[in-house]
Amino acid sequence: MPEELASQEAALARIQNHLEKSTERVLIGIIGKPGAGKSTLSKFLMAKLPKEFVTVVPMDGYHLSNKVLKDLKRADRKGAPDTFDVAGFISLVKRIRSEQTQNIYYPIFDRAIEESIAAQGVVTSATKVVIIEGNYLLHDGGGWEVCNDLLDESWMVDVDEDKRISRLISRHIAYGKEPEAAKAWAKGTDEVNAKLIERGRHRADFVVAID
Repeated sequence: MPEELASQEAALARIQNHLEKSTERVLIGIIGKPGAGKSTLSKFLMAKLPKEFVTVVPMDGYHLSNKVLKDLKRADRKGAPDTFDVAGFISLVKRIRSEQTQNIYYPIFDRAIEESIAAQGVVTSATKVVIIEGNYLLHDGGGWEVCNDLLDESWMVDVDEDKRISRLISRHIAYGKEPEAAKAWAKGTDEVNAKLIERGRHRADFVVAID
C-alpha cells in the first residue's frame, strides 16, 4: 500500500487542533534529510500560527563547535549524529516538556559563522506547542533513541530528491563553499546522513509533502 502524504495545510490544522484542545504543552518533531525543507515547513506554520503560543526549536544549536570537531577529528563529517551534543539536546527537550512555568533558553546555530550562539532562543512559559526541528529525532542509536519518546508527534518531511540535493548545493554555495566543494559535500557527507535519517521514516507519525 503506497504511503499517504499529508499536505502542509493538514499539518497546520493538526497544530491548530492542539492549540484548541490540549491542556498540556505539546512537542512536535519535524524530521527530514539535509535540505528536505524542515525550516520551510516551520516557516509556513509559524506564518499562520499565534507566535505567543507556538515556538520553533532547531536541533542545530547543539552542533559541537568547529574547534571541538577538529579536536575529535570529525570536522569532515559535520552534521553526522556524533557531531552534536546529544545529551545536552535531550536535556533541553526534557526541560521543555517538564518545566512549563518558566522561560527556557537554548542555543541557535548561525550558518553565517558555522557556530552556535548560546541562549539565543527562548521557549516562554506561555508556549503551548513546541516544534522541534532535527535530522535525528527518529534515529535509533548514539543516544538519540530516547528522543522520539519525548515527543507527542513526529513528522517526516518528504520532498523530491533532485530538488532536495539542488537546494542543498545552493545553500552550501550561499554560505561560502566553492561550487565543486558544495556538490561534493552534498553528495558525500550529507548523503551518508540522509540515508541514515531515511531509516527512521517508518517511525514517523505521518509524512508531510513539501512542494
